[in-house]
Amino acid sequence: MKKENEGLHATPTTADRSPAPGQIAPERIAEEIITLLDERKAEDIVKIPLAGKTTIADHMVIASGTSHRQVSALAEQLLRRLKELGLGRASVEGLETADWVLIDTGDVIVHLFRPEVRAFYNLEKLWGSAVATVAPEVEAATTH
Repeated sequence: MKKENEGLHATPTTADRSPAPGQIAPERIAEEIITLLDERKAEDIVKIPLAGKTTIADHMVIASGTSHRQVSALAEQLLRRLKELGLGRASVEGLETADWVLIDTGDVIVHLFRPEVRAFYNLEKLWGSAVATVAPEVEAATTH
C-alpha cells in the first residue's frame, strides 16, 4: 500500500548527492573559480553558500573588476578555465557590456561586477540569510 505523502518531498540540491563519476564537486568548482579570480586580481571576492537554501546552485561567487575591460577579461579567462575543467557549457550573460557578467555552471553561479554596479545591486544583502564569507583562499593569501 502506498503511503499518502510518498513522492512529496523537497527537491534535493546538488549538495545532497555525491558527484557522478567524472563530475567535479561543487566545492571544488567554487575553489577553482576563486583561485582564478584571485590570481587575476579580482577585488572583494565573496563566496555565499546556497546549498539547503535554494535549488538554483550550491554556491554563489561574487567579485569585482575595476573596469569594463577587467570584468570582461576575468569572465573570458574564467570561461576558458571552466572549459578546461569540462564545464564548457556554462551559461554566460552580460559579456557584451561587462558591467555585470553572470556565469552559471549549474552548481556555482558567478557574478562579476564593476564596483558601482555591484554596490547598486548589493547581492550580498539580497542573499543575507546565507552567510557570505571572504573566500578562504583569498583570506589566506592576504594574511601571509
